[in-house]
Amino acid sequence: MAQHEKITIADLRVDEWNDWCPGCGDYGILSAVQMAMAETGKGINDYAIFSGIGCSGKTSDYINTFGVHNLHGRPIPHATGAKLANPNLEVIVIGGDGDLLSIGAGHFVSAGRRNVDITVIINDNGVYGLTKGQASPTLPRGTRTKALPLPNINDSLNPLALSLASGYTFVARGYAYDIKHLKGLILSAIKHKGSAIVDILQPCPTYNDINTKEYYDERVYKMDENEWDPVVKDPSEEREKFLKAMEKSVEWGDKIPIGIFYQNELVPTYEERLASRIKTYITAPPAKQEISYNGASSAEIKQLLQSRRVV
Repeated sequence: MAQHEKITIADLRVDEWNDWCPGCGDYGILSAVQMAMAETGKGINDYAIFSGIGCSGKTSDYINTFGVHNLHGRPIPHATGAKLANPNLEVIVIGGDGDLLSIGAGHFVSAGRRNVDITVIINDNGVYGLTKGQASPTLPRGTRTKALPLPNINDSLNPLALSLASGYTFVARGYAYDIKHLKGLILSAIKHKGSAIVDILQPCPTYNDINTKEYYDERVYKMDENEWDPVVKDPSEEREKFLKAMEKSVEWGDKIPIGIFYQNELVPTYEERLASRIKTYITAPPAKQEISYNGASSAEIKQLLQSRRVV
């Protein structure tokens, strides 16, 4: 296959990999990501996937493209560096709620403030699945899943409200068992110009016996079926659309909305902000710049010193 030839789902699949638990929402999320990637018309080498720790961290190993399995909480800054070095890359971050919203929360907020053109996918199941079901930042206070000896003592964090407050210009929520709908959300997030977040409700059949498939199937509904319009088309609409999205983000109970909550491409990306300041970035981002001076590598100090040596 040519380096940038359009890919299919089959091209992105990895034959040999370790299975997640039966019924895990990670399977649906993986399929939706691969389907979305195939529909963008990009090539395998046009993507870079950065994952964190936990069960979802394996995702970068299960997609046939460039991938990095990061340290706990660090996939977003690593992904940001890759995107700034080579803006032509489609950069996707895939991490669990425990990874991105606990030790990684500071990086999560910073990516929204900068409006870096990357897509952040949260596999949100309310628990730390790989380390045997401890409460994650999205599990409500007072909830006792089967892995907890006592009910959760901490208040939960709302990923959508945090994303909106942080400055993400694309904010969406999907459901891991509705793969077709989820694929559409991820595809829209990838195509969006700016920082995009897709929070995915993901049942964990092994450790979370509260937020089950049955629980979500009875409650989730698609906002786009109710004439919901999240897109900011004019600066005068920003405040109104933002407030409506924030109000919708706290709707949780008998009805749980999924879909795009907010989308605004009128905000300049971090790459555009850099280009307006740094002349060398305008000429070429770091990945495209020459790394030699008169034949000597500027990355190898010995060669550079030798070229300037006075005999």
